[in-house]
Amino acid sequence: MGTESLTTQCAIAGGGPAGVMLGFLLARAGVEVVVLEKHADFFRDFRGDTIHPSTLEVMYELGLLDEFLKQPHQKVSELSAHIGEEQVMIADFSHLPTHCKFIAFMPQWDFLNFLAAAAKAYPTFHLRMQAEVDELITDVDRVIGLKAATPQGELDIRADLVVGADGRHSVVRKLAGLEVEDLGAPMDVLWLRLSKQPGDGSDSFGHIEAGRFFIMLNRGDYWQCAFVIPKGGFNELRRRGLEAFRLDIATLNPKLSDRVRELASWDDVKLLTVRVDRLKRWYRPGLLCIGDAAHAMSPIGGVGINLAIQDAVAAANILAGPLREEKVTEDVLRLVQKRRQWPTEMTQAIQIFMQNRVISNVLAMTARPKLPLVAKLLNRFPRLRRIPARLIGMGLRPEHIRGSEVRNQ
Repeated sequence: MGTESLTTQCAIAGGGPAGVMLGFLLARAGVEVVVLEKHADFFRDFRGDTIHPSTLEVMYELGLLDEFLKQPHQKVSELSAHIGEEQVMIADFSHLPTHCKFIAFMPQWDFLNFLAAAAKAYPTFHLRMQAEVDELITDVDRVIGLKAATPQGELDIRADLVVGADGRHSVVRKLAGLEVEDLGAPMDVLWLRLSKQPGDGSDSFGHIEAGRFFIMLNRGDYWQCAFVIPKGGFNELRRRGLEAFRLDIATLNPKLSDRVRELASWDDVKLLTVRVDRLKRWYRPGLLCIGDAAHAMSPIGGVGINLAIQDAVAAANILAGPLREEKVTEDVLRLVQKRRQWPTEMTQAIQIFMQNRVISNVLAMTARPKLPLVAKLLNRFPRLRRIPARLIGMGLRPEHIRGSEVRNQ
């Protein structure tokens, strides 16, 4: 096996939502771009599958919304939770100033396959699967490319800009020596799926009981479920045994008593180790990080994928012109961080508040919880539900597509 060498304007490490969206938008703007994905396909179970109104609005602005919504998905216009014996309506998306007033639950592989297919309509977009980045190429202090391992041998790419969009365990940010600020998380999440039956209803919801927090997301013919546990508590849960875990779920929702045995072994339960962190500086000469590589989000609100998309849109808006003109300076990269740093930090601040003031308290409870004042207000005054809907559905400082597409070079 030999070494393949190529040159491009932008090399993106990571074929997740941030990487594929950025690659698509840059190619649409006439920039030569190569996206590297280490896996052979986009199939990853229990990934962020929530497509929020802000992302759907981006698809509308790209002229892709009608085709996009032909992909298999479920629509959620309200979010609710059971706290002890009572129900609270948390968010109502029907009043958002967007074309889609709902969250779409869509498997991430369908989302990425759709986006990649749309990107391939542009001759400057190149997607390389099974290409795992393992080295940065530098000239003095500037990153000028990267190397990746492929089944055919080593891939050597020289680029005007390298973008790390390779997730919360980013290899690129580690290789670049960028400093990470760990903000902490008091919980981890266990993901699992249980079959859906006709009498279940269709609403996605959360269920809070003493020491337990359980979420059910409607995925059509099954429920995608999240069981929140204290940080590092998975080994203790396994020590208690699978039958005790099944009983915990059945206690939270007795309707599931006849289905918990679908969890045949611990292999049917996937651990998400929750991290909340961010880079102090998202860039160095010739390199930029976006999405989870720049800021790992808590699963609270399911906003991670949408923050990643917003990063990609903002980065494309700022970088397309300088990349075409070969003028990507540190000042240009600084503008990307400046644009996205405030909404990132504010969103993480809200998540950390919820983790420390709500999730931690729930996991420490020994008595059945009562409806807190804020929940009573949300039930009594429906207009208040628009506030969490806005924060979850649109986020802070939603981005919009700028610039026209370039079909031919």
